[in-house]
Amino acid sequence: MPKHTQTTIPFAQQQLLEAIAQIKEGSGREDVLPKLEAVMAQLQTLVTHDHLTGAFNRKTLIERLESELQRSQRTGHTFTVAMIGVDALPEVMEQHGQDVAKRILQVLTAEALLVLRSLDTFGRIEATEFAIIMPTTWLDQSLTAINRLKVRLQEFNWGELADNLQVSFCTGLTTNAAGDSADQLLARAQQALQQARLQGHNSVVQIEPELPGF
Repeated sequence: MPKHTQTTIPFAQQQLLEAIAQIKEGSGREDVLPKLEAVMAQLQTLVTHDHLTGAFNRKTLIERLESELQRSQRTGHTFTVAMIGVDALPEVMEQHGQDVAKRILQVLTAEALLVLRSLDTFGRIEATEFAIIMPTTWLDQSLTAINRLKVRLQEFNWGELADNLQVSFCTGLTTNAAGDSADQLLARAQQALQQARLQGHNSVVQIEPELPGF
């Protein structure tokens, strides 16, 4: 699971410039090497994580999904993909401003990382949507995690961000099937999310994959 980070490109650049200056000044390896290692770690985080929320970015999430598909083919274990979308975020942004909308995404990420297991993968897949990969998890089991996250958001003091603000999300759930690609699995989760949104705020829709021959 990713941890939220405040790493930015300007910060990493500044650290690198300081390390270069130390080298030019003749600083020893023991002084410069830790800073260079820290810069490399920061750059790696920038490559794999979403800059706003600290969740994994789309590229990394798809890589994790492909790895989980391969593992499932070897072991036969089922896993669940959940796609969640914040309800009415464009309207919230219009009413309360962009900063509030950004904080909602950051809070959702932080609460998800507290609720989900260490083996789960949480990533930002679109501007207002996130995906969760839950290994060795059936649909009914994944609902437990989703409901825990819903409770966390209900209990969060959104009034700190804006008056009368309440935040919820819709969820689309599906499991993997034999022969699935990452794109097919995400498309099915996206379809489930779209159906949930049609049902209204805070809705959950599950789509079971079609069995071969049906």
